[in-house]
Amino acid sequence: MKMVKSLILGSAAGLVAMSGAQAADLPVKAKAVEYVRICSLYGAGFFYIPGTDTCIKLGGYLRVDTTFNGGVYGQPFYNGDAGQGNRFRDYFNSRSRLAITVDTRTATEYGVVRTFGQGDFQFQNFGSSNPSLAVGSQAGLNNALLSTAGGGYVAVEMVFIQFAGFTFGKSASAYATPWNGYPGNNNSFLMGGADYVTGVNNIQYTAQFGNGVSGTIGLDDPTVFNRTAVLNLGVAATVAGFATGSSQATAAGANAYGGTHAPDIVGNIRVDQAWGLFQISGMAHLVNASYNILGAGGVPTALSEIGGHPEDKWGGAVMAALQIKNIPTGAGDDFKIDVSYSKGDTKAVISTSGGSPSFAMFGSTGRLGAYQSIGFGQTADAVFLPGFLTGGATGDLKLVDAWGVRGAFNHNWDPYWSSSLWGSYASVRYGGSSTDILTAKGQFCASFNFSKAVSADYSCNPDYNIAQVGVVTRWTPVKNLTFSAEVGAFFLDQKFTGAATLAPAAPKPTTVYEFKDQSTVFLNVRVQRNF
Repeated sequence: MKMVKSLILGSAAGLVAMSGAQAADLPVKAKAVEYVRICSLYGAGFFYIPGTDTCIKLGGYLRVDTTFNGGVYGQPFYNGDAGQGNRFRDYFNSRSRLAITVDTRTATEYGVVRTFGQGDFQFQNFGSSNPSLAVGSQAGLNNALLSTAGGGYVAVEMVFIQFAGFTFGKSASAYATPWNGYPGNNNSFLMGGADYVTGVNNIQYTAQFGNGVSGTIGLDDPTVFNRTAVLNLGVAATVAGFATGSSQATAAGANAYGGTHAPDIVGNIRVDQAWGLFQISGMAHLVNASYNILGAGGVPTALSEIGGHPEDKWGGAVMAALQIKNIPTGAGDDFKIDVSYSKGDTKAVISTSGGSPSFAMFGSTGRLGAYQSIGFGQTADAVFLPGFLTGGATGDLKLVDAWGVRGAFNHNWDPYWSSSLWGSYASVRYGGSSTDILTAKGQFCASFNFSKAVSADYSCNPDYNIAQVGVVTRWTPVKNLTFSAEVGAFFLDQKFTGAATLAPAAPKPTTVYEFKDQSTVFLNVRVQRNF
């Protein structure tokens, strides 16, 4: 009996021990999974980053386009090999781009904190097989050179932080309109006003006054984006005191911009209403040269510093813009236009999504003895001819004037088809007279004319006008997928007359060219998927 009792007690103790062991091995209740939650505070597409009160939206687009008789993104053939029409010109150019955008918003007691960034992963054909534009050469030093087989590159557009009315980083200037250089066009080369679509390093503050009225002031870094050229017309000066011009002999002087001494001071007053938008913008821009004495191509020499420099000058620009929505032609139709004037800030008028071009276009001629015709326009913020080259006369900076207008009418035929008719006109003016050496035009012509053989009816005038017109039609068969085709024309109205013996860049020969207006036409086709 005692043995049976011991067995029962032992078995019970063992069962208790086993139960305790099994209880210890039971899994702890798992923490609830935190699923992604929709954030409806800032519009469609935002969701909360798990574990935070920050909302994020991922987006972007994939775009493939090809331009015939033009550069990537609809650049007209207005300079370089393309402007010459030589055998190094590509008959078509293409680019493929994947743009990724990241937009975050966080509500705070000071208002919403926003960050935004866009990176463009892209590949394009280089655009020239000319050996003079090989890798490492100054003329060809651009990121498109990374578009080798299996290559490509990443471009950074907007990258900024917004907080309590302030914007810090790379964003559109306060001077720009909401549509920048795209009132209705696809191409990135509609000039006649400013285009900050790729952003510029800045700091700005926006105040809301109510009823759709706002004001923004800011400081922009002009180093990369808002400087064209300051032409030192005494480069390669001879004993006679005037320059031989550039090595291409189709321009005058060399770029002599100094370092950045001050930011651009920008601002706007804007009215947003149901009927559209009205905006007035202004900008102050400091123009400053490097030195009076420079070597060929504008490089410094051992005499540069002791040779002095002209005093800095402030220039600037103003712009007025208007958008009219819901016009009688159809739902969603609108009309956009902006008008600009600049003095010493030509990038505010002769502007693209990148740099400001100068123009050199060649064509046919009917003039006896001339090889071809040429039209060119040199873009600059200011010119100067050092005083010691003119017998002590003024050697100060002379600011260049420019003005322009551009716009578009945008029409929706139905939910799937739309078209835009766009155009622009711009003018660049060097002040004074071609025979007055104390004026911008006189100094330019003295530099350009030196040692050139010219015709009896030749006259020098660096002023020029450009005009652009085009139409784009888009088909959107399904939401966020658009096919489009754009035809555009570019016209250069140059002011030289007669003919001269010129030495353009090779492969053009040194011979007689007639000065004549020029034009070109391009076709761009595009497919784009937004997401």
